[in-house]
Amino acid sequence: MSGTPKIKLTDVHKSFGQKVVLDGVDLSIARGESVVVIGGSGTGKSVMLKSILGILRPERGSITVDGEEVIGMRSKDRDRMMLKFGMLFQGAALFDSLRVWENVAFGLIQGRGMERAKARDIAIEKLSQVGLAESAGDLFPAELSGGMQKRVALARAIAASPEIIFFDEPTTGLDPIMADVINGLIVKCTRELGATALSITHDMASARKIADRIAMLYKGRLIWVGPAATVDHSGNEFVDQFIHGRAQGPITMELRA
Repeated sequence: MSGTPKIKLTDVHKSFGQKVVLDGVDLSIARGESVVVIGGSGTGKSVMLKSILGILRPERGSITVDGEEVIGMRSKDRDRMMLKFGMLFQGAALFDSLRVWENVAFGLIQGRGMERAKARDIAIEKLSQVGLAESAGDLFPAELSGGMQKRVALARAIAASPEIIFFDEPTTGLDPIMADVINGLIVKCTRELGATALSITHDMASARKIADRIAMLYKGRLIWVGPAATVDHSGNEFVDQFIHGRAQGPITMELRA
């Protein structure tokens, strides 16, 4: 990987009391690259994402964006850094009381102080990029299907043309066909922007489609990182069990009697 990584995690540790969640995570993501982190529930995927965003602060290690350390960054510098990010939240996380265009334009108006008319024009343009008509902009989220809400959430994530986009379980709650549509839109939109993408998901169909590389997080460590095309032949028994959804294998589920 040549040049300064867009995102780099080095020996990142994060615990909650006695529970170790991240136990020395190392990951470099190149500019314009799409990396997907897979792993079971509770393995630390969301904690890793929140640590990069500065929502959580690791006890040890380094996280850099464009070579700039973000752990312990001052508030003013963090505000500047956050302008580089866009995010598609799990479950879309739209504001029920705002119209669709206002949801898409929320960061432009509230975060960047853009005039409403200009922000609306951009929102309508982004809605068009994800296959939604201008008329959808005046609807409320409750009037949309789950798949349409996900498209709105994607339009919001790309509204400010971010350099980095985070995708948190982007296909949760969607049927396989709509999930494939969303995956295709993610690939299209990130390529058009030239954005760097970091996604977390349980959905292997999604991971295979949107990733350049896949990394698996297990017990706080990345136990395998490699090209998406090689994940089915990783040679790692943990990865093999996870991607094929087998109950039997080295990954065991803790069950209460």
